[in-house]
Amino acid sequence: MALQATPYKVELNLTDIDHSVYENQRFTVARHPSETEERLGARLLAYALWYGKSLAFGRGLSDVDEPALWEKSLDERVLHWIEVGQPDAERLTWCSRRAERVSLLAYGSLRVWEGKVLGAVKNLKNLSVVAVDSAALIELTRDLPRSLQWGVMISDGALFVTDEHGQHEIPLQWLLGER
Repeated sequence: MALQATPYKVELNLTDIDHSVYENQRFTVARHPSETEERLGARLLAYALWYGKSLAFGRGLSDVDEPALWEKSLDERVLHWIEVGQPDAERLTWCSRRAERVSLLAYGSLRVWEGKVLGAVKNLKNLSVVAVDSAALIELTRDLPRSLQWGVMISDGALFVTDEHGQHEIPLQWLLGER
């Protein structure tokens, strides 16, 4: 018997002072059986960071031809393709050919990945890469409840998340391009 995805109910109160976005969103997101809480948290942070009215979660781990998140036009062109994790240079190049804009929220131990991948993709004009502090992401996503209530504030490039455990500062470091 195949394992089922785990649904998470999310209430996101987004305040992006840098881009004048003030939204309250309620949605359900599925966590793939092989997905960690850390990766789910990274997808939610990417949703907040690049929020747009037509931004949607892709099938991600269930379908390699889809991103973690994407924004499509009415005629189905991919306007913004968003990945999370540490994809290889080949994957990022493949994504950049399929979308007008590609963003990556990288997390984990990035030292080796940066050396192998960033140099190979630095010439992709439509790619931006931001690294999330691994320790902060782990702390934020430890024992995630199935019903999340996050207040996310973005100001001067800094990201803050308030949940039932208090406020978490999530340091961001832009490695390539910009938001």
